[in-house]
Amino acid sequence: MSEVRYTDQHEWIRLDGDEATVGITKYAAEALGDVVFVELPASGKAVSAGGEAAVVESVKAASDIYAPAGGTVTSANSALEAAPSKVNEDPEGEGWFFKLKLSNKDEFAKLMDAAAYAKFLESL
Repeated sequence: MSEVRYTDQHEWIRLDGDEATVGITKYAAEALGDVVFVELPASGKAVSAGGEAAVVESVKAASDIYAPAGGTVTSANSALEAAPSKVNEDPEGEGWFFKLKLSNKDEFAKLMDAAAYAKFLESL
């Protein structure tokens, strides 16, 4: 069964076994506005928790996407290169950015669950 966690930078990470899928939350996608470009990490790239992993550009600004947990990138969502608007249309589904093989599942466990993230959003 998959489990989803969230960061205070509005990334989400869904763990399915040993592989995790990473993207940005609906809140982040709405704050960015229309996404016009994404720069995705290459397969095999090592990322650390909180480290820069991807870039998203919207009509408003460019923003870094940080890795919620450390690991090795196993794949990137190449569909976003042709259709970056998928990030706005389905940020927590087809608009995912990359997949990781986690190096330390404890980093995942320390992130916010859905209830904690909802409470965090209320505080903004």
